[in-house]
Amino acid sequence: MELLIWCIGVLLLLIWFCVKPGRLSAAQAAPEAPQPETQDAEKTEKKEKHAEGKAHAELAALKTKLEQAEKKLAETKDTLLRTAAEYENFRKRSAREHDAAFDNGVSFAVNTLLPVLDTLEIAADAPTADESYKKGVTMTLDKCREAFGKMGVSEIEAQGKPFDPELHAAVLQQPSTDDMPSGTVTQVMQKGYLLHDKVIRHAAVAVAE
Repeated sequence: MELLIWCIGVLLLLIWFCVKPGRLSAAQAAPEAPQPETQDAEKTEKKEKHAEGKAHAELAALKTKLEQAEKKLAETKDTLLRTAAEYENFRKRSAREHDAAFDNGVSFAVNTLLPVLDTLEIAADAPTADESYKKGVTMTLDKCREAFGKMGVSEIEAQGKPFDPELHAAVLQQPSTDDMPSGTVTQVMQKGYLLHDKVIRHAAVAVAE
């Protein structure tokens, strides 16, 4: 009986020695469970990478929007500059047309009234015994000249001046003298007038030969 117990004990001991190395190998072969600190670090790193990627994407989107806004601003500025230039050209053209129309109107009115002025000058220079009549004609002539002056009308200087075809119209030739050399206006037959710098009627003159 004792021998049987001893044999069973030896057998159990042998079985234990045979099983123990396998357990150790299995324990060694099993992967080591990750530590909580490592898992937290990995999660933090993933979150940081995700946040960084999101920030880069938002920055790229903002950059694109900024570039689009700058392009739109440049286009709007160019449009405004061209519109301003077109308006300035239109304003200048309108002003020129207005001035031209005004000058044409004044020129027409002056040309219509010049015969009246000529008649008044002839009447004022004519001898008369009626001083009241002469005074009335002279006052009317002065008012007419004053009105012409306000409109920018001035008399062309001609008497004793060198003949200028831009200002004078030669209707008669006279012999030259020492006082009136050739090409000099010797007599004004009809006065000429300027509207500012525009001739509205040439002075009809006699010119020394």
